Amino acid sequence: MRIAVAGATGNIGHRTAAALERNGHEVVRMSRALGVDLATGAGLDEALHGVAVVVDVTNGPVLGRDETVAYFGDTTARLLAAEERAGVRHHVLLSILGVDRVEGNAHYAGKREQERLVAGGPVPWSIVRATQFHDFAEMVAGWNERDGVVSIAPLLVQPVAPADVAEVLAEVASGVPLRDRLDLAGPEPQDLVDMARRSYQVRGRAAKFVPTWRGQFGPEMAGEVMLAGADARIAPTTFDDWLAQQR
Repeated sequence: MRIAVAGATGNIGHRTAAALERNGHEVVRMSRALGVDLATGAGLDEALHGVAVVVDVTNGPVLGRDETVAYFGDTTARLLAAEERAGVRHHVLLSILGVDRVEGNAHYAGKREQERLVAGGPVPWSIVRATQFHDFAEMVAGWNERDGVVSIAPLLVQPVAPADVAEVLAEVASGVPLRDRLDLAGPEPQDLVDMARRSYQVRGRAAKFVPTWRGQFGPEMAGEVMLAGADARIAPTTFDDWLAQQR
């Protein structure tokens, strides 16, 4: 089957493309770096020629709430319209578990708009809502490190390995449209501060970690808001296993 991956050069995109190819599919990689720009539509119709399924793992720039919602809305609407013209039969979107529980985060607002357009759009769909990835803590710590001090929210998360996310996306893309949302999480809850500290240790980096709700993530994300429910699919790779691989 001919399957396009939007965002194919990113963290999840290149893994998803590889997983699809291992499963015998013909993969069309789409990204701005490869000549397909969802913000303008450049190269989009040509890339979707003969494509049966699109997997959308694109991300957005760091903007304010209104700008983020507009960005995700514009790019998603443009992609869906191009898919309808090309006769695409299945749109698979990667979203975030808990996206409907958090109001104050601009990125989450953008993802909700993306989900709304996909679920109400012209192409049969599946949405995979994944928890934060195993490398999320180190990434957030890098954003917030100043002079050897890392300010980071004490989030309780249930992280999932990027490779596991890619495998599930490839599986969903190979099947019939769910017309529903699938929650995906890692095997166990973790504290984001501890994850960041241990990730730094593996890299041989030293820093002081200061838990705080002053930053990208507010107290509306505290407690079990970011954890998976009983009906979530649980991926196999633990944070400890993933961390050992980083050594």
